[in-house]
Amino acid sequence: MGNICRSPTAEGVVRHLLRRKNLEGRVEVDSAGTHGYHVGEAPDQRTQRAAASRSYDLSDMRARKVAAQDVDYFDMILAMDHNNLSVLQRICPPDKHDRLGLFMSYAKNFDDDEVPDPYYGLGHGFDLVLDMVEDAANGLIESIEQRLVDDSSASTEQEPSAQHNGTR
Repeated sequence: MGNICRSPTAEGVVRHLLRRKNLEGRVEVDSAGTHGYHVGEAPDQRTQRAAASRSYDLSDMRARKVAAQDVDYFDMILAMDHNNLSVLQRICPPDKHDRLGLFMSYAKNFDDDEVPDPYYGLGHGFDLVLDMVEDAANGLIESIEQRLVDDSSASTEQEPSAQHNGTR
């Protein structure tokens, strides 16, 4: 919602995993809120502390509100809960709804389809968010890796026919 707890946590974890797999130059990741409550602010201090305890640095991030052009620019836009997904569906043109989804749909060890908002809860909620985000992020990275392999295979298959067509 405000881009200071769940979504920057997900951005930080996904960026970390992409670096570990040497994919950071091939995949762009960003987070944004559906509401402009905290635009320009750093992630919540509790979020940063929980992330730092697992070696994720969120200190350079600044909250922003999702923009209409994000829907055109990004191949995937993943929401932390159904409420935020509904907001995204309202601002997204119907022909781009296939780009929207729930982040937790990539989780393998959690059955929850939403990441709970820890903002008004106790400190342990931030650790739970990290557990859930790490699980879903690993599944997301696997999906992205497969997509990159499929895209690479598709472009390799098209090259010979393009060369053949060019020699006629």
